[in-house]
Amino acid sequence: MPLYVISGGPGSTAKAFNLVTLIASRSAPEPGMQPEQGAILTMCQYPLSVAEVSAYLSLPFSVVTVLLSRLVENQRVEAIAPVPVAAVPELGLLEAVIHGLRKL
Repeated sequence: MPLYVISGGPGSTAKAFNLVTLIASRSAPEPGMQPEQGAILTMCQYPLSVAEVSAYLSLPFSVVTVLLSRLVENQRVEAIAPVPVAAVPELGLLEAVIHGLRKL
């Protein structure tokens, strides 16, 4: 099926998703639902990243974000922002850990 049909054509808009944004289903697929959206609901019973969803569906990231945007708007999935990367621990702490591991 052509990608513009899956994504809803040229007027489709997508929310900003990150490759590591987690997607979790909030409902089950319904009969008559677009197959790709049904597949997303089925595979995201446990949270998956947008990159994983894109890979499993073999669809470009841009198309997946359009599909996910519709599912989020309809409250069928939840988009969970990635956890920010913590600050790098100080060098002294890392050296102490390495030294302790070498003693083992």
